[in-house]
Amino acid sequence: MKLPIPPMGVRTKILLAFLAISVISLLIAAGIASSVITTLGTTAIKESESLGRQAVGDSTSALIEDAEDYILRAALDQAEQISLYFEDTEKAIMTMAVYGSGIFDLPPIHTATQSGEIITPGSSPTPEERLWLMQMERIMIPVATTHPDITWCYIGTETGIVRIFPKADLPESFDPRTRDWYRNARLSEQVVWSRPYIDAGGEGLTVTGSYLIQDIDYTWVLGADVTIETINQMIIETTISGDGYAMLIDADGHVISRPGLDAGDRLWDESFTTENLLESANRELRAVVLKMVDGQSGISRISLDQNEVFIAYAPVRSTGWSIAVVMPVETVIAPALQTGERLEEQTAKTASKIDSQITRTRHLFIVTMVVLIGSAIIGSALFSQAITRPLKRLSEGAEAIGSGDLAYRVDCGTRDEFADLASNFNQMAEDLHTMMEDLKRTTAERERLSRELEIARSIQESFLPDRAPIIKGFDLAARSVPALFVGGDFYDFIPIDEGRYGLVIADVSGKGVSAALFMALSRTLVRASTADEPSPAVAIAQANRLIYEDSRTSMFVTLFYAILDAHKRTLTYVNAGHNPPIFLRGDDHSITLLKAEGIALGVMEEIELQTIEIPLHEGDLLILYTDGVTEAEDKNQELYGEERLEKVMMEIQGRTASGIIDAVMEDIAAFVGDAPQSDDITLLVMKAETKTDQLEE
Repeated sequence: MKLPIPPMGVRTKILLAFLAISVISLLIAAGIASSVITTLGTTAIKESESLGRQAVGDSTSALIEDAEDYILRAALDQAEQISLYFEDTEKAIMTMAVYGSGIFDLPPIHTATQSGEIITPGSSPTPEERLWLMQMERIMIPVATTHPDITWCYIGTETGIVRIFPKADLPESFDPRTRDWYRNARLSEQVVWSRPYIDAGGEGLTVTGSYLIQDIDYTWVLGADVTIETINQMIIETTISGDGYAMLIDADGHVISRPGLDAGDRLWDESFTTENLLESANRELRAVVLKMVDGQSGISRISLDQNEVFIAYAPVRSTGWSIAVVMPVETVIAPALQTGERLEEQTAKTASKIDSQITRTRHLFIVTMVVLIGSAIIGSALFSQAITRPLKRLSEGAEAIGSGDLAYRVDCGTRDEFADLASNFNQMAEDLHTMMEDLKRTTAERERLSRELEIARSIQESFLPDRAPIIKGFDLAARSVPALFVGGDFYDFIPIDEGRYGLVIADVSGKGVSAALFMALSRTLVRASTADEPSPAVAIAQANRLIYEDSRTSMFVTLFYAILDAHKRTLTYVNAGHNPPIFLRGDDHSITLLKAEGIALGVMEEIELQTIEIPLHEGDLLILYTDGVTEAEDKNQELYGEERLEKVMMEIQGRTASGIIDAVMEDIAAFVGDAPQSDDITLLVMKAETKTDQLEE
């Protein structure tokens, strides 16, 4: 059954038809515009968040790299300052010692007016000894005056006397012979430093430098006190930003100074011992302390008191102690985190603005639709077209930016809300363009640095011999693998005269470009000093003087130098603070470490080196290496170690020198697994060939 259609005029039908077309067109346009704007807003927010996370990550990495250099330099500088201070204090003690050693030649007279005397109950010193001690005031007063950081200068004797300046109210039961500073000096021929103890004169925690004066009839021990508070003022007040702090430990791992160290309510005659960090429950801290007591310098990132921290350490050469500078990782990366928070806040504001614009646009669509329903047919069509035009331009802009054209700008040609949305859109595109340009510049700079480091690596490799010399009766090989693009290890084969060659392996302190430059300087000076010098000790001492004169960076180099005499079949060597090479005999397969007295080059101007000569027999094997071999770490931070290296040498003794190096490198690679290489690795192998090998040649 058909529904009757009421009669209507043509005008009504046209109006209804155009009204229907207008409404449908408006609904379609509103849906498209809403979808485009929503997609555009979501895309903009995601891109902004992604760029923000990338910026925070780059900033964090850069801050960590700069902080490691800064903290390590602070530790090295502070270690040098403390070392110089204690050297000066030891000189003051030795000044009193020199004076005291000659005082027994003077007539004993009464001269003391400003120093004090304490005699332990039950002691019976001679009057002459007391008078001689009074005359020590003549040197104690100028020493104390010129060294205001010294709390007390005093002399304790085996007869129970204490002569002290300035005067002090010591307890009547005070007996110098029971104090650690007195006992330690009795066992040493040098100035010794005690661990912290409670001062009997009321000055709190103190360390004492003491020295023994031994006469035929008398035994005296000179002492100079420095309070922990004085030491704290030197190291704890170091200019370290944020929550950083410093501490000092002795050669056995006991704390000498740290923030908050005090004696509490203990009295002077009560036992006081600081904590030993080698006994800490923190395995990472113990590993760092082991390096500190070993006299090494460096920086590590460990977990301490439930916080990630950087700890940089350096040796105090004058006392055998070591200083550590601790900086929380959170403090280092705080600027990057603050930047991330600001980026997140700005992203949230941008998202809020986009949502607000979308909401306003939707409201405009609703109002426009109501107006268009009551408008004329032509006006409705034209108005509908005018609405869809700016939306199309926004869509084109979103597609252009999505395809990577960040220079694209949207021009709606209107002055309404669409223009505001287009302005925000264009501002967002401008911001994205700026961020991408900054990223391109950063990437280009990193690529440039990478190319320069590759060139530096090629230049450094050219410094090393491209092959080992051919020496009748001996098989030689060497290899060096830097941890970074460039490294601080080097080796060399130096011809001296017929049948005699110099074998060199060395390790410069530090890594990277600075170590590589110092390595080039050191190699040149060592080669120049050894080329025509038959004595290893004289040649290396000369190289040390040249390195010390040219070095201005407090860097140093450990070195092992040996002269191989192919005719005499001997090896004459010196060791300047380097890892002792491993010498495996061919007859009984016994292992000997080639040790010799000597210190690293560049530390002081004049050094003394011990020269040792050993015979070489058929089948003898010598392997020279740097600490990058034995200190290679696996993913659990376990060290490769000397025992493993010696075991591998026993197993591969029968191979060629090059084959031995290949086997050692393969074993190290198998041990560390996926763990990154932490230090330069250098090997030099010398093998004395058998008589059969010599005949075949």
